[in-house]
Amino acid sequence: RSRPSPPAAVVGAGLGGSAVAYFLQQHFGPQVQLDVFEPAGVGGRLATVTVNKQQYESRGASIHALNLHMQDFVKILGLKHRREVAGKSAIFSGEHFILEETDWYLLNLFRLWWHYGISFLRLQIWVEGVMEKFMRIYKYQAHGYAFSSLEELLHSLGGDAFINMTQRSVAESLLEVGVTQRFVDDVIAAVLRSSYGQSVLVPAFAGAMSLAGAQGSTWEVEGGNKLVCSGLLKLTKANIIPARVTGVSLHSSEGRALYQVYYEGSEGQGSAFYDMVVVTTPLHPSRSNFTFENFEPPVADFPGAFQPSVTSVVHGYLNSSYFGFPDPKLFPFASILTTDTPELFFNAMDNICPVNISAAFRRKQPQEAAVWRVLSQQPLDKQQLKTLFRSYYSVQVTEWQTYPRYDAAKSLPPIVLHDNLFYLSGVEWVASSMEMIAVAAKNVALLAYNRWHQDLEKIDQKDLMHKVKTEL
Repeated sequence: RSRPSPPAAVVGAGLGGSAVAYFLQQHFGPQVQLDVFEPAGVGGRLATVTVNKQQYESRGASIHALNLHMQDFVKILGLKHRREVAGKSAIFSGEHFILEETDWYLLNLFRLWWHYGISFLRLQIWVEGVMEKFMRIYKYQAHGYAFSSLEELLHSLGGDAFINMTQRSVAESLLEVGVTQRFVDDVIAAVLRSSYGQSVLVPAFAGAMSLAGAQGSTWEVEGGNKLVCSGLLKLTKANIIPARVTGVSLHSSEGRALYQVYYEGSEGQGSAFYDMVVVTTPLHPSRSNFTFENFEPPVADFPGAFQPSVTSVVHGYLNSSYFGFPDPKLFPFASILTTDTPELFFNAMDNICPVNISAAFRRKQPQEAAVWRVLSQQPLDKQQLKTLFRSYYSVQVTEWQTYPRYDAAKSLPPIVLHDNLFYLSGVEWVASSMEMIAVAAKNVALLAYNRWHQDLEKIDQKDLMHKVKTEL
């Protein structure tokens, strides 16, 4: 059973790539050779933009309190949670605010009751039910269990119900448990627009993950979330190669698979051989021109499309009268969600704080110039910026193909593309969050380890709840 550790290649140095490098080293031991290919910069979508010498998160901002792997990374790396700066949110319909948060928790509950009756309680019970089952993954992973497909992983956590949640919409699932259509249209739509930039037709599982984040305790890393990625790669002493991987071809040596990874960087083109490869960038014709050669059967094309999303970081004066507050001093909200209204040209906007917050820091008053992050589907034109801001000093626009376009009834992408060739990003078709990616990274590392050592007892086991209980 003691095969020597394989030289491994990791494609991509975002959260998936840096976490999988860390977990591979955890399981295979410090002698594992890791090459991480990354053309753009460590951190991937966890990026920051600079305004007035201060850095701000441009995307992928908050981490859920139940996100145990991220909690661990922060501890291991000696990073800190960024200090919370309180701020209220509201939901805007294009004409007026339909739901406003107050400073007083009980009043917020009362308003939700008053507007939506028992719907929001039913929503909470539903989300908590999903999260409670999802949390089993940490126990399974702590015991070394891995799954060779996303379906197996979901099934082991929540049975057929979890599989079904990837094939039907969040709206359908919530209506079924007695949440009203009005609550879905007002509140659920606003949350999904701000997280995925999509409608209540996203699958129930992705929706549940997004709603769990909206319900409560989330946090960010002091200094920027991308410090987790650079920290993990430093810790593993991975060899970072600044190049874009263009393809993988299969060879065999002494009866086992050997993968040749082709790449191009500023130094030109090159290739190298590995026993194991983990791809953590989306394999999708619209996202990467990635070729697989000599695989029999060939590695299939990946269906589905990605949702374009645009982040505009604007330093300027909010036009509060557009939101019905002629006197900017009286504008009380730090974050604005929107309903699914055709004439609304943005999904959400929030008054953001820098990644480093000093003890003296206070949020800008609404009449002062502040840094706002606006999320939209299309880049904002001059007229739209004028609608949201009385005037502004700077606008920094980042366009992403961030999230899968969640159209139900697609099958989920595979994790195993070949013997020791793994695909991590497919997990985003289940749900896209830092947590899902960290869980998938741990799963791939365990799967690679268990397969390498032929420990099949630890892969795709049925009835794990029972097994883990008896092991304890």
